[in-house]
Amino acid sequence: MSTPPTIACFTLGPFETNSYVVTPGIPSPGEPCWIVDPSFEPLPLITHVRGQGLKPVAIVLTHAHVDHIAGVAEVRAAFPGVPILIHSNEQDWLADPLLNLSAMMGQSVTAPLAERHLAESDQLALGGTTWRVLHTPGHSPGSISLIHDPSHQAIVGDALFAGSIGRTDFPGSDHDTLINAIRTKLYTLPDTTAIHPGHGPSSTIGREKKTNPFVRA
Repeated sequence: MSTPPTIACFTLGPFETNSYVVTPGIPSPGEPCWIVDPSFEPLPLITHVRGQGLKPVAIVLTHAHVDHIAGVAEVRAAFPGVPILIHSNEQDWLADPLLNLSAMMGQSVTAPLAERHLAESDQLALGGTTWRVLHTPGHSPGSISLIHDPSHQAIVGDALFAGSIGRTDFPGSDHDTLINAIRTKLYTLPDTTAIHPGHGPSSTIGREKKTNPFVRA
């Protein structure tokens, strides 16, 4: 059996956002990696990538709220030319402080525009691994989850948490849409699937189906 992808978590910034560095196997010099949702103050993440000798090949955004994009410009400055990937529904949010909610904080956070716009069922290659994109809206209209089926791993952004779900009181959020996305997409994954959320600890699909108070299977 091949080595599963490694997902290294960095909890960054005032909202304790989980930002991830994903490699197709055990991190080693020259290995390609993704940087997922770089938040405020991403230096620990950048230092890790450089220290491991990794080669960033994409900045992948699960959605474009401020705490998931605040570090994009700094990461891009550290690794020039690395393409940014985001769902097409939020391609305009990166440059709009009202849409990305930074204006609500009295800030004006923007990020470079994305080079690739993602959609449901897109296949993303990382080294010898293939991940698929699930469109899991509700917390925001362009929220996505990244699924690696062989190793039963999922990066789910702010759709689903350990014991909770994403907020739906923001502009562009919709509670019923989020519940539907969790039930019809995330909860159809194998129970052993590990979920890596945008905040808080990891969990499994099986655990959430049994115990999540907001959405049971």
